[in-house]
Formats: sequence, structure tokens, C-alpha cells
Amino acid sequence: MSNLDELPQTGFPRLKSILAPNGPIPVSKSTWWAGVQDGRFPQPVKLGERITVWRVEDIRALLEKGAD
Repeated sequence: MSNLDELPQTGFPRLKSILAPNGPIPVSKSTWWAGVQDGRFPQPVKLGERITVWRVEDIRALLEKGAD
């Protein structure tokens, strides 16, 4: 996991902006959701019935932790 430059400083990106090929995290959707359930990945924020986003600060922290 790398390249923090691809993410904005603040905001709420959707999953398509987080996962590869458009985003910096190279895992599949099923791996991502399994990681959310077991605590490896950040919890989402529901903005509506069909809109799920993540805090970009949480994604940046995940990427920084993985770069250690």
C-alpha cells in the first residue's frame, strides 16, 4: 500500500477511489470488506441508504501504518 499523493487531504472518498486500479490500496472488494469486518481496515461512514464512504484521514493513517 502506498502513494498518499493520490488521496485528497480531507474528504470522504468512496470505495472506487480507495481500491486499485483507481486508488492506492491493491486489494479486492471482498478482501476489503472482510478487513473492515475484522478490524484490519477502517470502518465506513454511511451517508445514505446506498452511499458508503470512508474518512480520508483513516485511509491515510492505514497507508502510513503499512509503509512502516
